[in-house]
Amino acid sequence: MFGNAFGWPHLIVLLVIILLLFGAPKLPGLARSLGQSMRIFRGEMKTMKDENGKDVPVTDDPATEADGTTKPKP
Repeated sequence: MFGNAFGWPHLIVLLVIILLLFGAPKLPGLARSLGQSMRIFRGEMKTMKDENGKDVPVTDDPATEADGTTKPKP
């Protein structure tokens, strides 16, 4: 999952701690809220990706740099 940092035992302990902190009745609402947040985040990322694909001008001129300056052509 995260290389050698976390394993299944660590994940189980983490889930038990979350269960103790929030309690069983609040877990469905917490999961629902997390799911909605992830859905919104993915939607925004997709929107940004779509906008970047349309707004970026495509040029075949390698003389133009990213900061807008140009190099003199030989």
